[in-house]
Parts: sequence; C-alpha cells; structure tokens
Amino acid sequence: MIGQLSDEIGADSSSATMKLIGAWIMKIAWALTGAGHLLLESVELLEEVAGRDEHQVTVLLSGAGEEVLKMYGLFNRVKSLTGGYYQELVLEKDQMWSYPISGRFSLGRYDLLIVSPTTSNTIAKLVHGIADSLVTNAVAQAGKGKIRTLLVPVDLESGDVETVLPSKLELDLCQNCDTCEAAAACPPDAITPGVEINLLKCQGCAACQVACPFGAVSGGSIITIHMREIDVANSRKLQQLEGVEVIQHPNEIKNHLY
Repeated sequence: MIGQLSDEIGADSSSATMKLIGAWIMKIAWALTGAGHLLLESVELLEEVAGRDEHQVTVLLSGAGEEVLKMYGLFNRVKSLTGGYYQELVLEKDQMWSYPISGRFSLGRYDLLIVSPTTSNTIAKLVHGIADSLVTNAVAQAGKGKIRTLLVPVDLESGDVETVLPSKLELDLCQNCDTCEAAAACPPDAITPGVEINLLKCQGCAACQVACPFGAVSGGSIITIHMREIDVANSRKLQQLEGVEVIQHPNEIKNHLY
C-alpha cells in the first residue's frame, strides 16, 4: 500500500494514525467540484474510503461543489467524514486567493489526490494550465509535488448521458394553493410558490416533496443531456498531464488505492 509509516509522521499524526502505530497510513485528498452527475456515486465511495482506518482523507470542496452538494442533500454526509489533522473539510471560500492548503501538495504530503466528480470547467482549466481555483491549484501543485492524481470527468464520452436533477417544481402539477404546503415545510425558505425553488438556498432535505399533496415537487428526476464535443476533447487531453490518470467511474478508484 502507498503511504507513510505513522511513527515517521510525528506532528502530522491524527487520532486514526495513532491507533495504527507502525502500520501504513495512506494520506488522500479528495476534491469535489460542482457536478450533479456522478456526485452520489462519488460521495458513497468517499464514505467507504474515509471509513477505513488505514486512510486519512482531506476533503476539498470547490465553491460550486459546496453549493451542489447542498442542493442534492449530500453536504452533511460529506462533512461528517471530516475532523482532525489531515482529515479537514477545506472550503474554497475559506482559502481566499492564495489557497494555502495547496502547500501540502507541492511538498508531497499526500499519497493520492482524487477529483471526483470533475466538471468540464475544471478540466478546461487544467488542460490549459490554469490554476486559479482551489481544485485546479491542488492539481497543479500535486504535479509539482509528484503526487499521483486521479480524475473522474463527467464529460468523457461523446453522445448522450442520463443524469439526476435536484429538487424541482413541476409547474404543470402545481395547484397554486392559497397556502403552499411545500413552501411552508421548507426550512431554508427556498421556495417561491408556483414559481421556482432557489437552489442556492435548497438543502436537499426533501421536506417539500413530502409536504406537497399534489406531487408538484420532484427530486431525483432523470434527464438526458448531450455531451459537448469541446468538453469531451478537453477530457481526452487530460492524458497529456504528467502524473494524472483519467478513469470513467468513481467505483474504479478502488482499484488504485493499493
């Protein structure tokens, strides 16, 4: 297994490391960007990886990644996996413009960087050498620190793909009730009755879906979207980046951990 001996880490030791003195500890940084596609699959595997004693996982969220996790009701699941040194939850908004966390990557402090899911915007920046965000900076510095990097692009193959939507008002089913039960049940007050759900306020709790007697609020609807050729082409260019491996699905990450 890739990793560092816990008795050599010294001050870097966390509680999980201290339970495994003399054992191999793999330090992983997992970044999530603002894609809904492959998001649940990424979170489920992140939970599995972070739950193993031989892994220390730092979670990095882009600004859009944080927003989208909340829309899909997954933010708290991710947050619950963090806590402790090298097991932090790193939010882009807290890193300002210098992204000091990236120093760990240039110093080679991690064994593996995973970006799953990876949006087309992030990929376009990476293939053009742009490192002006938390995640793109982490990937760039990981290259300088010779840290192996796994990317799971959401726009990898040409054609159409099915993806899942967050909560959505179905206006054709809305009865324009005098009192909107869905809006009344929404903790963050994200619903404008008969108009829309403000996804930047939505927490993905699904209380609105349960409350509406007419089923006018949907969640998890499947839609088909078309992959743009420019995004597919950029994803293929990732293979040219030193130290970067491109994989098709989050489940394949497990094959790269040992």
